[in-house]
Amino acid sequence: MTRPRGTARGIGRSLRLYHGDRARVARMERLAAAFVEPGDLVIDLGAHVGDRVGAFRRLGARVVAVEPQPGALRVLRLIHGRDPGVTLVPAAAGAREGRARLRLNTDNPTVSTLSDAFVEAARGAPGWRSERWQGEVEVPVVTLDGLIAEHGRPAFAKIDVEGFEAEVLAGLGTPLPALSFEFTTLQRGVALDGLARLATLGPHVFNLSLGETHRLAWGGWVTAEEVARALLDLPDEANSGDVYARWLG
Repeated sequence: MTRPRGTARGIGRSLRLYHGDRARVARMERLAAAFVEPGDLVIDLGAHVGDRVGAFRRLGARVVAVEPQPGALRVLRLIHGRDPGVTLVPAAAGAREGRARLRLNTDNPTVSTLSDAFVEAARGAPGWRSERWQGEVEVPVVTLDGLIAEHGRPAFAKIDVEGFEAEVLAGLGTPLPALSFEFTTLQRGVALDGLARLATLGPHVFNLSLGETHRLAWGGWVTAEEVARALLDLPDEANSGDVYARWLG
């Protein structure tokens, strides 16, 4: 496996982007408070540099933070490694346990991914032309079911894994009270597959948060069909956001 140099610059960019904007951090925490209460357990899949881990902790939740990138893991250990309320899991998440190849983007590590299809979709796409996946590393892969068996059932799970969200949801065999998963207009089919997977686990309602707004798009919750139509109608330049789901069980 190739291990590219220059990760410090990319990680520094992530720290400025995700920790440096106080207004963004405040919006993120307000949104998280709609799903998380003191004492709850949260599983953060794709924890990156830990901005959402920090938000969940400030709300009083315990966090299992799952992150495969070596550079991001070093940051997580520096920021949260001594916090007994945070368990760090150095792994990626997927449909089954094992090992997999992580494609590394050292200039923009937030888009490092297990998904070759994600990398191919980005090639030449507007807004993505400058992205380069310069290397790769083999990483362990865990499942949501395995994490639940080890750490307990979370009140909320956040899934942000760059085109691998449907694979992660395939590793979940029981509904959770609430969760979010990232979508991109680059690969809308991944989000639709995620919606379909949740339908097999039981009745859910949905909402969207667009881009980095960290606000729910609608005042009420909608069906999978309605959110699917909204995702398909988004302009390409909307780029990304998160689907939020609540289980009706």
